[in-house]
Amino acid sequence: MTLRIFNTLSKRAEVFSPLQEGHVRLYVCGMTVYDLCHLGHARSMLAFDVVQRWLKASGYRVTYVRNVTDIDDKIIARALKNGETITALTNRMVDALHQDADALGIERPTHEPRATEYVPQMLSLIGRLEAKGLAYRAGNGDVNYSVRKFEGYGKLSGKSLDELRAGERVSVNDGKQDPLDFVLWKAVKADEPTEAQWASDYGTGRPGWHIECSAMSCEMLGETFDIHGGGADLQFPHHENEIAQSEGASGQPLARVWMHNGFVRVDNEKMSKSLGNFFTIREVLERYDPETVRYFIIRTHYRSALNYSDAHLDDARTALRRLYTCLQAVPPAAVTIDWSQGAAQRFAAAMNEDFGTPEAMAVLFDLASEANRSRDAHVSGLLKALGAVLGLLQDDPQTWLQAGAVEGALSEVAIQALIEQRQAAKQAKDFAQADAVRQQLLSQGVVLKDGPQGTTWERV
Repeated sequence: MTLRIFNTLSKRAEVFSPLQEGHVRLYVCGMTVYDLCHLGHARSMLAFDVVQRWLKASGYRVTYVRNVTDIDDKIIARALKNGETITALTNRMVDALHQDADALGIERPTHEPRATEYVPQMLSLIGRLEAKGLAYRAGNGDVNYSVRKFEGYGKLSGKSLDELRAGERVSVNDGKQDPLDFVLWKAVKADEPTEAQWASDYGTGRPGWHIECSAMSCEMLGETFDIHGGGADLQFPHHENEIAQSEGASGQPLARVWMHNGFVRVDNEKMSKSLGNFFTIREVLERYDPETVRYFIIRTHYRSALNYSDAHLDDARTALRRLYTCLQAVPPAAVTIDWSQGAAQRFAAAMNEDFGTPEAMAVLFDLASEANRSRDAHVSGLLKALGAVLGLLQDDPQTWLQAGAVEGALSEVAIQALIEQRQAAKQAKDFAQADAVRQQLLSQGVVLKDGPQGTTWERV
């Protein structure tokens, strides 16, 4: 089947074909490491974890680059506030990032370059832009990009220069010729630590944020690569500026496909520190197991807004419990996926339509229902194998279910699902399994009562 990806640049789904046959080069903007990762970071990391997993499952070799921004205004300010070096802060935050990502089952990227390791490449790129008349030295020591000299600026965000300029004012201190211009090289400030200072032909200073990604992506993947990804909040100005810098220097398209994942909302409001609804990954993992959080995030299509709430996470845990309960009731056989057949074909069709995880998840539940009815180990084996493609259902079912029992009471939906599985076991004359389900419910405070009208239950 053919993979189609929604390209933010063209505003439509396009058939995907990599520049190099069999090899996909993917760049995703990573974190600015001055604090712990939050749910927005988890959303982006998981979105592109699924992307690279599906590309691999489709037979591609994937070179996945996700950068680390380890020099930035916020990093400098936080290090000074904490009374620690920039290196100590960023190393600590990168370690925390890895711990959080590993907990969520996010595979490490092929390469994870740090901005501070690529300053020479950034200076080289700035020099090329200056030589082409796209960059200029300002009176305050900065080097800025001249936006109006790059034809096509705004093509990613869909905004015209006049729209972008509306409401902007020129500061007499920023050295810009136009309010839309952005900084490529920042002259050193008196109160900045020496760690934030590099010598250059432009004077001592440090790179601007946007030039970092342009230099790292082109150095590691080439001047044109297959997919550039990141959160929707990066579409403008960060990705727009990356295009202006990279394409202004090379004259070639930076990326053939641009992908952006949707925002995280909390109880239908945008997640924001100012609103007090801001959650780190670690805060969420204190209340919910990592696989439930992973399932909750990826069951929503990556381009859609993700609405976070305890109720939605509780629902995700219940749904995941249903799948694990099936794997416990019908121990899976080892299965090699045949993508041309049945449920696997439907799963592939969903993923090949812009990584359609909601439809792919529906296939998993269809398989669980079929396995519960048929008691077929091959069916439950396919359920587990397809789950692995999404990074799900690889724990021991009994261990996961027992751990989940500690976290909260079973919902009515989960109880009814277990009752249906018990009934299916009884019809198959698998009375040992039927009794095991009864005992599982009893262990979580649910007592079953069989009667002429069927099975009822109550909590004790």
